[in-house]
Amino acid sequence: MPLAKRELLKKPESRLVFIDDGKCAEEKNGIQVVSFEEFLNIKAVEKRVCLAVAKASLREELFAKLEKHKIGHWSIYAENIVIMDNCKIGENSVLAPFVTLTSNIKIGRSFHANLYSYVAHDCEIGDFVTFAPGVKCNGNVVIGSKVYIGAGAIIKNGKPGNPLVIGDNALIGMGAVVAKSVPSGTMVVANPSKAIERKALGS
Repeated sequence: MPLAKRELLKKPESRLVFIDDGKCAEEKNGIQVVSFEEFLNIKAVEKRVCLAVAKASLREELFAKLEKHKIGHWSIYAENIVIMDNCKIGENSVLAPFVTLTSNIKIGRSFHANLYSYVAHDCEIGDFVTFAPGVKCNGNVVIGSKVYIGAGAIIKNGKPGNPLVIGDNALIGMGAVVAKSVPSGTMVVANPSKAIERKALGS
């Protein structure tokens, strides 16, 4: 929300609202809270939404809902991020303060990179991926879609032509050190890390 407020200072004619279908208050941090239906009924020349939901499957569902209603996507970047050469980032993404992206990086839709995270060179990241604060993703890594990477996790670099791969729907736990590829649907925890089937945990 603070990043969105700062962004709209450049557009004083714009209005900011917080959309929450389960709203239990009329405002949040001084911003009006509305349901999605109420948002659709607001008269405006243009409407854009930035999805701030951590759960990837819900973010994917809401992304599709925006597309259905022809609502524009809004990416929000902090002013002090660093983006170097040849970085492509999908729409409806959020880059928090002190995030760094180096070179030759391709990132899918609705990427969330929280405080002090970085993505090094020659990485490819899928749709609806979340980096918690302080994630370190080193070079030549491929991350699938709907992956969650916990705070302080470190992903070892792969090699050109032989990247380290994290499969779709994987979950990397807080502080984990990932030194080898991770199959889809797997949870990785601890340091040194060990893999656990997410289904076995009921997730």
